Amino acid sequence: MKTFSDRWRQLDWDDIRLRINSKTAADVERALNVSQLTRDDMMALLSPAAGEYLEPLAQRAQRLTRQRFGNIVSFYVPLYLSNLCANDCTYCGFSMSNRIKRKTLDEADIARESAAIREMGFEHLLLVTGEHQAKVGMDYFRRHLPVLREQFSSLQMEVQPLAEAEYAELKQLGLDGVMVYQETYHEATYAHHHLKGKKQDFFWRLETPDRLGRAGIDKIGLGALIGLSDSWRVDCYMVAEHLLWLQQHYWQSRYSVSFPRLRPCTGGIEPASIMDERQLVQTICAFRLLAPEIELSLSTRESPWFRDRVIPLAINNVSAFSKTQPGGYADNHPELEQFSPHDDRRPEAVAAALTAQGLQPVWKDWDSYLGRASQRT
Repeated sequence: MKTFSDRWRQLDWDDIRLRINSKTAADVERALNVSQLTRDDMMALLSPAAGEYLEPLAQRAQRLTRQRFGNIVSFYVPLYLSNLCANDCTYCGFSMSNRIKRKTLDEADIARESAAIREMGFEHLLLVTGEHQAKVGMDYFRRHLPVLREQFSSLQMEVQPLAEAEYAELKQLGLDGVMVYQETYHEATYAHHHLKGKKQDFFWRLETPDRLGRAGIDKIGLGALIGLSDSWRVDCYMVAEHLLWLQQHYWQSRYSVSFPRLRPCTGGIEPASIMDERQLVQTICAFRLLAPEIELSLSTRESPWFRDRVIPLAINNVSAFSKTQPGGYADNHPELEQFSPHDDRRPEAVAAALTAQGLQPVWKDWDSYLGRASQRT
């Protein structure tokens, strides 16, 4: 059974870096004027040469976004269920080697968090945990997912990679989507940053979206942790390759791409490559041109000033007032957090900023009486 790892083995990191860096203004202009991008065009739009074409790139990305999605921007919020982790990763505040207080939410904790989140108006929930299969694994998800499903319109997860059968079971329990970020597609760099635990297995993680596709999960989210490798351009191109593979082989699923840049955390590291804000805009817009139909997300890792200016260009999904620690909405304890968010505005403030620009914040776009994918299969 073929997976993206087969395609990955055909791709040479250094060759891709050379090809991206050698793109010219003519290559960029061609990419800006074709109806459907090739892989070569995507390299051009991620290249240093494309930095001089940011305005026409942003204009085309905005037109495509409005044509496909109108003025709608959907809001979601992460609910951190646990900061327990059995991995040792150099860049994450939850890493098992960090001497921080650990907490896993029980039923009463989850009820308090859910009430606080619903009071703010959120209906789309992203469930996040550290990666601890024994204590925050399938038994934990089986207990709590059905309860959360009754309270929220959409449930997505960002947890440890699971087996295909486990994803199929979670779908039946009400799971709508899974976000799984490869962190970096450079195998040696990946090994350097993942020191202990199941997350050391590069290919188990790389093939997770294939398992999601085979399990029939409705939405699959991709991304790289920008700054972890020495070339954010190559990592972002690898995300594009991954996306194209999945769209070809699991066309029934929907896809989203996120653009997380390294943020400060307990025991954290400095980025190996720096992507500035103009380059982040360039990358977001390049993905919109590559795949006009996918959802693009921007989290509270970025500043309020930046988010207010970039969301109208090409973004579909935004988080607001995110707490990156378990229990953070009902009882804030920053010492438990995974990383420090940059945009800490209340959700109504973010919504007002977008409304002032002619956008329509959407808190809920589905209802249980309409049925779910898991109920229709």
